[in-house]
Amino acid sequence: MDVELHPDLEPLKFLLGTWEGAGVGGYPTIESFNFGQEISFTHVGKPFLIYASRTWKIEEDGTLGRPLGMETGYWRPRPDHQVEVTLAHPTGIIEIYVGNVAFNRVELHTDVVARTESAKEVTGGHRLYGLIGEDLGWAYDMAAMGHELQSHLSAQLKKVS
Repeated sequence: MDVELHPDLEPLKFLLGTWEGAGVGGYPTIESFNFGQEISFTHVGKPFLIYASRTWKIEEDGTLGRPLGMETGYWRPRPDHQVEVTLAHPTGIIEIYVGNVAFNRVELHTDVVARTESAKEVTGGHRLYGLIGEDLGWAYDMAAMGHELQSHLSAQLKKVS
């Protein structure tokens, strides 16, 4: 069913679709790694985007290995080029981001991080999403496990639908 885009989503329209590609990750508490990723941004005609991300380890031979992180959520545009993002992780972490949208670029920082008793300690995050030519690039800085905010993940994805 083809649903008309809600006018409030116009600044985020560049994100719509399914994106696939590869990235790199690392943090002081883990070894560096390569990963494959699929991100989708969809809508249902209401003033929010539906977001889902799945990642897999890329093995040394280039094949996709075991599943890694997943997250789902909603992106809600606000007045004056602002945006609110809610993300849920199956590892017991919930994040609320706030930020701004400008020229096919979104910058977000955490407003709230909540976690279950068994989830790892994550205390903050900073994310950038933007078009690099026709590709979607993104980067995630994380504060966790007693470490200050620092680079954790980045990827470059191609639109596949």
